[in-house]
Amino acid sequence: MTVSLTCTGLSRSFGALKAVDDVDLAVAPGSRHALIGPNGAGKTTLMHLITGALRAGAGSVRLGDEDITTLSVVRRARLGISQTMQHASLFPTMSTSDNVLLAVQRRHGRIGLWPQRALRGRVETLLDRTGLAGRGDVLVASLSHGERKQLELAVALACEPRLLLLDEPAAGMSPAESARLAELVEELPADVTVVFVEHDLDLVFRLATTVTVLHLGRVLLTGSPEEVRASEAVREAYLGSGRDEPLFVERAEA
Repeated sequence: MTVSLTCTGLSRSFGALKAVDDVDLAVAPGSRHALIGPNGAGKTTLMHLITGALRAGAGSVRLGDEDITTLSVVRRARLGISQTMQHASLFPTMSTSDNVLLAVQRRHGRIGLWPQRALRGRVETLLDRTGLAGRGDVLVASLSHGERKQLELAVALACEPRLLLLDEPAAGMSPAESARLAELVEELPADVTVVFVEHDLDLVFRLATTVTVLHLGRVLLTGSPEEVRASEAVREAYLGSGRDEPLFVERAEA
């Protein structure tokens, strides 16, 4: 099942600071929708408003036809919203496979009804899909930074999401790890809608079908990657006015 996400007039303040200010966001079913902007633009706050980790001060959030504005994180997860965070939320003293197993159990509840072979097969499939085949017995504490990010993706996919939110998935990764992450996202099923925040603009323009640029808590521009690349307003938001250097530099083909 595909799904659309709609935010209308969404706002959240912290004291006098308007972190998210009257944001409208429409995410098409099956799209790869990037949220970018300078530091302090409101990207992570907006993600928290979508997941329910923060309550909106004003506005609404809809998942498909359902208003989820006042629902808890748990209720939203049950409707098919899954996420990875800036900082890993894994169990470091448990094995890779057991972390995924817990997510499968959380998704399906009465897991005792599953044949053991089917259960283990599900875990192995998720590890294989996220590039961790053969790493199931390794403790999370022994994984590299990139492997932990891959495991977070496996855990998120174990919840069988309709909408997958990725908050800075490539943060701290080497170029090789970032390239592998891009491949994993590109291989996700077409019926999974993905919204992601990312500072690596090369990764953004590789993956995104649509880009929304936030600045000072408001939407500056939503458009195709090509439209965002060409926008003078976006360049000024990142670099300030009066500077002539290019913001987006194409990498030479290998």
